[in-house]
Amino acid sequence: MPSPFPGMDPFLEAAEVWEDVHANLATELRAQLQPQLVPRYVAVLTPYVTYEDVTISIPTTIKPDVAVLQSGATVHPAAGGAAVPAPILGVTAVAEREVPARTQRIEIRAVGSQNLVTVIEILSPANKRPGSESFEAYARKRRDLLRSDVHLLELDLLRRGVRRPLETPLPDAPYFVFLSRVEERPTVAIWPLTFRAALPIVPVPLRIPDQDVTVDLAAALAQVYEQGAYTLRCDYHSDPPGPELNPEDAAWLDTCLRDEGLR
Repeated sequence: MPSPFPGMDPFLEAAEVWEDVHANLATELRAQLQPQLVPRYVAVLTPYVTYEDVTISIPTTIKPDVAVLQSGATVHPAAGGAAVPAPILGVTAVAEREVPARTQRIEIRAVGSQNLVTVIEILSPANKRPGSESFEAYARKRRDLLRSDVHLLELDLLRRGVRRPLETPLPDAPYFVFLSRVEERPTVAIWPLTFRAALPIVPVPLRIPDQDVTVDLAAALAQVYEQGAYTLRCDYHSDPPGPELNPEDAAWLDTCLRDEGLR
């Protein structure tokens, strides 16, 4: 069954499915690229690990040593009151911990020399969470790439987290694609993405004078969605993971889900 939304599906951002979506999308985009690249280039999946914050509820119990059983008038243990064990009180402790998440970037390399030409990053939650080790590591990696002769294509399909500031304010959109071409830096090409419109076909630059190749994000996401059976794995009866949608988008998503019989 296809996704109920023409554009990005915010329910895919849920922690329990995103790592799987990320891996499958990287694989599908590599499959699109490879026939366009050979024989001069090759697309390689390069795995790395980020660390995601997960909130865990830990059920615990508290049992005081004694309690005083009272009937009618106030009774104290010293005055002959009966001391009995208190009922066990259920308490939920909330803890946060970091768990490893396996992610992949796509690297386009020149055949023969293996020189890095283009990097395609599908951002993960940790890449956008200030203060985390993964945020700092990605910031360093990104800075090094922008100072090199390597093109950088970033696919930001997560609403939560912090986006890197640009000189020009970003338009109001939940998702973005950013393309930094070597020959156009510091200018960055931007594609705002929504739930309502199909994801775009995006150029992927190579070394001059070779022409750009492309990735069809809509086709890739549709393939990933059906292969992953995400209709059965996403909780469409609840609200999508945060941040909270504005009322207009929330109403529109609700209508789509009802039309598809998912609510």
